[in-house]
Amino acid sequence: MEASGQATAITVSQLNRRVKALLEQGVARLWIEGELSNIARPASGHLYFTLKDDSAQIRAAFFRGRQRGGATTGLKNGDKVLAFGQVSLYEARGDYQLIVEQVEPAGEGALKQQFERLKKKLHADGLFEEADKRPLPGLPARIGAITSPSGAAVRDVLSVLGRRFPLVPVVIYPAAVQGESAPTELIAALDTAERRAECDVLILCRGGGSLEDLMAFNDEGLARRIAAARIPIVSAVGHEIDVTIADFVADVRAPTPSGAAELVVPDCGDWLRNLAVAETRLLRLGQRAVESQSQMLDWLSRRLYAGSPARQLERQQDRLRIATGRLLAGMHAELSGRRRGVLTLRGQLLTASPALAVQRSLARLAAARRNLAVAGRNWLGERGHRLALAARALDSVSPLATLERGYAIVTDVKTGKILSDARKARTGDTIEARLASGRLRASVDEALTDET
Repeated sequence: MEASGQATAITVSQLNRRVKALLEQGVARLWIEGELSNIARPASGHLYFTLKDDSAQIRAAFFRGRQRGGATTGLKNGDKVLAFGQVSLYEARGDYQLIVEQVEPAGEGALKQQFERLKKKLHADGLFEEADKRPLPGLPARIGAITSPSGAAVRDVLSVLGRRFPLVPVVIYPAAVQGESAPTELIAALDTAERRAECDVLILCRGGGSLEDLMAFNDEGLARRIAAARIPIVSAVGHEIDVTIADFVADVRAPTPSGAAELVVPDCGDWLRNLAVAETRLLRLGQRAVESQSQMLDWLSRRLYAGSPARQLERQQDRLRIATGRLLAGMHAELSGRRRGVLTLRGQLLTASPALAVQRSLARLAAARRNLAVAGRNWLGERGHRLALAARALDSVSPLATLERGYAIVTDVKTGKILSDARKARTGDTIEARLASGRLRASVDEALTDET
């Protein structure tokens, strides 16, 4: 037996592991209600505590990774809480414990569970369908408020309604908004409002509070009565973060009572501005209509006048004036053409006149004389100039010019020939020397040559 016992033995770790698996698989995650004690907050951020009642206790661990939004901040020893989690085993010590995922105060937690159950039930019954919601009237003739007549919520509603659209009257249907009788009174107020049928929209409202304070609006009977109402209902319970069953079944949910008042009536300032715009548009349309009718009247008046005898006479007079104008214009044009023809013929006649030909011939003769005189003067001037040049050239080679320089022309008186060679003269020949001025006659005493 000892050998057999040793062969089938397991370790403590294996045992605790099996027990842990059995606990986690055999016991589903659940809510446990109890009192907090032995709270420990180590530096790791985890929260360890004991959850107990009058006769038993269980260790619990709320790890930091599962804590959301400061869920453990206000917890203290002695608090009654609801802890949601998984039953498990801490293998290192073999301690049976609860791994916590969520902690809520005990009373509120139960109310939340009740709230969630009713919400699921009514949702399954179709009371939350958006298709069944009724639209709010654009401008209600009268507004009903189902609320406590002494609460702050009704004062907020009346204040906002008076500011936004003071002309709309408000009827208060008093009812308790907290306590055991509140759901019955709220249903009775809603019945009264529908029986009297004096309002176009109802505001179901109250101020903020705890979940327990708002439980009257989580009543199933009230929810079904709201869903069956014939008048559109705006739910405005608590603050914006508060949510009730009435919000889901009402036709419209407002975040606050003041917000509900803003939803049910328009802003009179916006209406006045829109009215001013509409008035301006209406005036423009009226002006356009008047202008259009005026144009039509003018057109009809012109048509009527166009068919009248006076207008016919005016048209005939207009045609007569036009024909007269055209006739006069034609006559002026014809006369102008004839006048231009006469002037042309006169010009041609004057061009062919003998007197004009004689005048042109005399003019050409005078011009020819002038040209001849100019040409003669030019010719004589040119010839004179050329003669002067020739005279100067001739004078430069003239013997007389040589004589002026002291030379003489010697001729043989007997033969009359010019002696240019002394050897041709003989002693005793008479010679004549012509000077620049006068002559000299002489007898040759001796003929000298260059060699002598």
